[in-house]
Order: sequence, then structure tokens, then C-alpha cells
Amino acid sequence: MSRIDYFRDPNAPKANSVVPSVTAVIRNDHGDILLIHKTDNDLWALPGGGHDVGESITQTVVREVEEETGISVEVEDIVGLYTDPEHVMAYDDGEVRQQFSICFHARPVAGTLRTSSESKEVRWVSPTDLDALDIHPSMRLRITHGLDATRTAPYLG
Repeated sequence: MSRIDYFRDPNAPKANSVVPSVTAVIRNDHGDILLIHKTDNDLWALPGGGHDVGESITQTVVREVEEETGISVEVEDIVGLYTDPEHVMAYDDGEVRQQFSICFHARPVAGTLRTSSESKEVRWVSPTDLDALDIHPSMRLRITHGLDATRTAPYLG
């Protein structure tokens, strides 16, 4: 399934669903951040995905990161809540989803990098190399917040 992200676009289609989802800012011992090159929109992003019935939100983080990257993580804390109604994702099946994402800090505990049906490339990226990647503005905001060691409270927006 493919998707188109609309961010503060007056011509964006109207949302018809909201699905709680997660992303995770994961850094290795060198300070690099774990990113995936997504198959659905061809953009670089933090690993993550939709919350499933029967799991806690931290279990969602652990499951989604492992599914998309091969890396097992331990959730540490919340970076922020991202619910901008002007960010919608239009899927080719007619769903138009309003953003509702909780971003977490997590640390890698095991695993080996691998791709999945949702990630055509997975890699550790130096924060200094982020500008060379095609990253959606809303995802870049989460990454910026997640890398900011001076933040003392989660982002709420």
C-alpha cells in the first residue's frame, strides 16, 4: 500500500480516521540514530507503526522496531505527542489518517539490522548526516526533539 503525506497543505483531503501509532528515537553507543527508508512513501523515518489491540504502548514500540529493523529495544521515556490535524496521510485504499503519534526514546539491546516489507533500507545515521536524507518535516521535528538533550518535558502538539 502506498501513501501520500500532506503537511499544512490547504488542498489535502479531509481525514476520515485516527490510528494511535508510535515512533522511536534510538541511538547506538556512537550517538547514531536508527532510521528506516520506508516502502510506502519512499521517505526516511524513525521506526514505528500502529498500536494493536491487546498490547501496551511500550509493547507496540518494541514490536514495531523489531519488525522493521531487526533491533530489539528497551523503551526509556517519551519524546512527545504529535497530533497535528494539519498532517494527514492518504492511503491508496481511501483511508485518510490524521497524525496521532507518540514518540519515545529507546535503547538498542540486541539484534542485527535487517529490512522488512515496510523498510527497504535500515541504517544507523550520524545526526550530522540527516540533512542529506529525504525526511518528512513532521518526522524531522520528532528527530530534532529526540536528539535535544536540553529538553526537560515531552512535546505536546
